[in-house]
Amino acid sequence: MTVLDSRALNRATLARQLLLDRADLPVLDAVGHLCGLQAQEPQEPFAGLWSRLRAFEPTELSDLLTGRRVVRAHLMRRTVHLVTADDLVAWRARHDGMLRRRVLATYRRELDGVDLGDLAAAGREIMADGEPRSMGDLARSVADRWPAVGHRPLGEMLAAALLPMVQLPPRGLWRETAGVRYAPVSSWLGREIDPPAPDGTDPVGQALVRRYLAAFGPAASADLRAWCGLSGLPAAVAALRGELVVFRDERGRELLDLPDAPRPDPDSPAPVRFLPAFDNAILGYHDRSRIIDDAHRGLSVEGARVVLVDGRVAATWTTGAEGVRVTPLRRFSRADRAGVAEEGRRLASFLSGDETDGVRIAASPG
Repeated sequence: MTVLDSRALNRATLARQLLLDRADLPVLDAVGHLCGLQAQEPQEPFAGLWSRLRAFEPTELSDLLTGRRVVRAHLMRRTVHLVTADDLVAWRARHDGMLRRRVLATYRRELDGVDLGDLAAAGREIMADGEPRSMGDLARSVADRWPAVGHRPLGEMLAAALLPMVQLPPRGLWRETAGVRYAPVSSWLGREIDPPAPDGTDPVGQALVRRYLAAFGPAASADLRAWCGLSGLPAAVAALRGELVVFRDERGRELLDLPDAPRPDPDSPAPVRFLPAFDNAILGYHDRSRIIDDAHRGLSVEGARVVLVDGRVAATWTTGAEGVRVTPLRRFSRADRAGVAEEGRRLASFLSGDETDGVRIAASPG
């Protein structure tokens, strides 16, 4: 069985994530290919798409949000994702149980004794008037039924789990700052989410496996679980085995992949790329060593923005009035520094609307 080393997996990841070569895809197609972008920080998807698309215009993403073709919703891992409306409608029911379990894992004591069916019914009754509400407003509207339960547990269970909801614009629009207001998927999109599949079948699970491998493969089953948060996909994987190819990594883990998906030459050059906070190119795996060293793994969950040099996390970056500031995590060669400076200038110009292309790179660690 073919063994793929970390460099081969790195280049495959970059290719699937549109980071090896910028793509000429429409924004909607890119969001769909990537299976969405993690988006609890509302402006971060703009930098993520800029790093992946050759001619990205941020207003296109804003237009897709206001046009209801792309939405912000709690989905994979209970985190807020920017996904296509079609994917949310198709996938939301499959994530329902996971969303409930994850909210309960945080608020089990507070929600002890609360009948979740009754809570969901109360929430639906409140939202039936078509008025968007914040999580706090929604919780306060039902709090008299459960006076001993805090507003936060009630609100999170309703908005992130029990009721299929979306976060409405202007939240998530380019250069907009706005609070979170929720509306039911059915009222915002004018259609209900797809119902769960009949017992014994899992077409959505199989679709998720295929889509995940297209955007993240080759990958292990543990990587798939880490991405979506779903534990019940072994049957879907088993049903698809006949159409998948199998590899091993250097640790002996089984890696699955689509037969015709790109697996570039490990020696393919990888350009400098700036990734936003919580980018799924890193968070979409259980084993993140293909792209980030274990010593820096914590950066991926701390919300640090990172810079890829030769395909691996080599620095963090922030922004300020003077442009982009880069802090290396390892020693940069002269060529590394030049490549980071060039890409950083382009990013600074994009983020500032051409008001500055300033880049400051701190000294490399000793």
